[in-house]
Amino acid sequence: MAVPHWLFGDQLGPHFLAGRSDPPVVMIEARSVLRRRRFHRAKAHLVLSAMRHRAAELGDRVRYVRAETYREGLREAVGDGPVTVRHPTSYAALRLVRSLESQASVTVLPARGFLVTHDDFRAWADGHGGRRLRQEDFYRWVRRSHDLLMDGDRPAGDRWNHDHDNREPPPKGARTLGAPPPYRPTEDEIDDEVRRDLDRWEREGSVAFVGRDGPRLFPATRREALAALRRFVEHRLAGFGPHEDAMLAGDPVMSHSLLSSSLNLGLLDPAECVERAEDAWRAGRAPVNSVEGFVRQVAGWREYVWQLYWHFGEDYRHRNALRHHEPLPGWFLELDADAVRARCLATVLAQVRDTGWTHHIPRLMLLGSHALQRGWDPSAVTDWFHRGFVDGYDWVMVPNVVGMSQYADGGRMTTKPYTSGGSYVNRMSDLCGGCVYRPGERTGDRACPFTTGYWAFLHRHRARLERNPRMAQPVRGLDRLADLDEVLHREAGRGDAPP
Repeated sequence: MAVPHWLFGDQLGPHFLAGRSDPPVVMIEARSVLRRRRFHRAKAHLVLSAMRHRAAELGDRVRYVRAETYREGLREAVGDGPVTVRHPTSYAALRLVRSLESQASVTVLPARGFLVTHDDFRAWADGHGGRRLRQEDFYRWVRRSHDLLMDGDRPAGDRWNHDHDNREPPPKGARTLGAPPPYRPTEDEIDDEVRRDLDRWEREGSVAFVGRDGPRLFPATRREALAALRRFVEHRLAGFGPHEDAMLAGDPVMSHSLLSSSLNLGLLDPAECVERAEDAWRAGRAPVNSVEGFVRQVAGWREYVWQLYWHFGEDYRHRNALRHHEPLPGWFLELDADAVRARCLATVLAQVRDTGWTHHIPRLMLLGSHALQRGWDPSAVTDWFHRGFVDGYDWVMVPNVVGMSQYADGGRMTTKPYTSGGSYVNRMSDLCGGCVYRPGERTGDRACPFTTGYWAFLHRHRARLERNPRMAQPVRGLDRLADLDEVLHREAGRGDAPP
């Protein structure tokens, strides 16, 4: 009899079963996952909907078990019999699988859903002899080794990096980019069932959520994910590049792909995403800078983050080089955008509350930057991002938040902290218009909280940052601030009140 294969809820695409001749499948919906963390309601709905849709597709081939824990579910599904499983995507899940080996014969197969294998990455990293594993070096290696967006030995367009063309501010006076709308799915009876279950569990008090659960905005099936990919490549990719770092209050989606949740659920394989984007460029349907920007996100940054999660080890999540220990305030934990006066932060917090998503620049330069400036505990910030975003998983958020957003590893992953004053927000968005604060003001009632926060952050960590070549000049700027004492006093007086 064929050995059953256990699918986790982020291993839902056909490539996770490839290489096996139609084995029976086990899927476990463990309520304990929702009890442990207070997830965004839209995220809980998306994951359960995707799992139940996949089970419906597999039909009689799947044993779908609803249990309190994975351990109980596996015992009900296979008893003490053998089972295979793809390498999980978190340390916690891998520990669980290893612990179950005493209960059942569990064979862990190599990971799927990524372009680079763990062995290949280790070989690449070893070749760097312990030096900093720069994302740009890794990205170029991936491009070469996968013959991705290459013209022979040269990068397409004769440049590896098109960031210069992909960091434009939004068009002056524009309320939206005017991009064709993204693919949006239509809910069905499975979605209705999931919503009823979530409602009942909340009423019973067994689980609790944050955020709002409106109509599902992201794909829950392979068919929907392919439709979303096709919609992006054919109608939105061409306009993606130039303004990928820009922000517009009335256009949170802009030309972004919205494919991260589909990739992280395993509904899409990264290879098919980047290959279709390259095909669009070769067919003349999209400019090279937009295609390179998308390829960089998928084959560069996503792969880099996945590999560093495992390469840095499990203790990496506890790094706190800046010794930030302040707790997250209630208004942030509750996604209470209405309590916030700063228009940029209120706008983005409302996007997260309403959809469980916002693009990478609001995540890094507004939400993450504010947390960094306020000295919030990086472990708590990581957990917040993990719980609050539909595409948030442990492997995604630990490197992104600990390493990049909060600089909690002291520079092991990135060369500088990513934070700024209000001038950056004003340049790259329309979010400062109509705000009670002014981006250029450091003191007084209209002082921008990002501007005062920026200078207070530099002052607090001056001894460390003045030795950083990329931060030395900004730190020297502290000496030119005649009102620094007033800036620091104002920032200290904020406490944990919403800005």
